[in-house]
Amino acid sequence: MKADELIVMKAIALCFKPFLKPEEAYIYTNLGHTQFAKKCEEFGIYKNNNGYYKKEDIDKMLAGETASYMEKNRGTNRV
Repeated sequence: MKADELIVMKAIALCFKPFLKPEEAYIYTNLGHTQFAKKCEEFGIYKNNNGYYKKEDIDKMLAGETASYMEKNRGTNRV
């Protein structure tokens, strides 16, 4: 198996994973560490207890939507 084929196979597998490691999330979103961190903070996306990002939330972020748990808590922090 050639190195190029291995890279393509890893990229395709990445698209079907439900949870992504931080390094995989950077590749998936095509953002650097700092840019990704800013976007996640803006859209309310956090790692789970195991250190993984939920791919569904990242997809919503890329589409410009907020994460599902932020929608639930949207009106609760009013003063």
